[in-house]
Amino acid sequence: MSIFNELKTSLEEAVAIKKGDALPARVTRYNVADVKAIRAKLNVSQAELAAALGTSLDTVKSWEQKRRNPTGLAAKVLATLQDDPQYFKVLAAH
Repeated sequence: MSIFNELKTSLEEAVAIKKGDALPARVTRYNVADVKAIRAKLNVSQAELAAALGTSLDTVKSWEQKRRNPTGLAAKVLATLQDDPQYFKVLAAH
């Protein structure tokens, strides 16, 4: 099958899904951490959270304002902090 035919088939499937004529083969959903809630729970400033995560203050602000979402290791660390706020002490010590 040529790349054109593959793209055409893919687009036809997307249209059918959009119209409700077909179901997607898979659906991937990600839970995005509520950075502001995590920070409030930890009772730390944006600067303190940024320092502990090794990221910039502007990045933390962007996450809190929902302009950007944490990805990769930052997302995993934030999920850990959400589940275990005591881990922040360990993280901030390094």
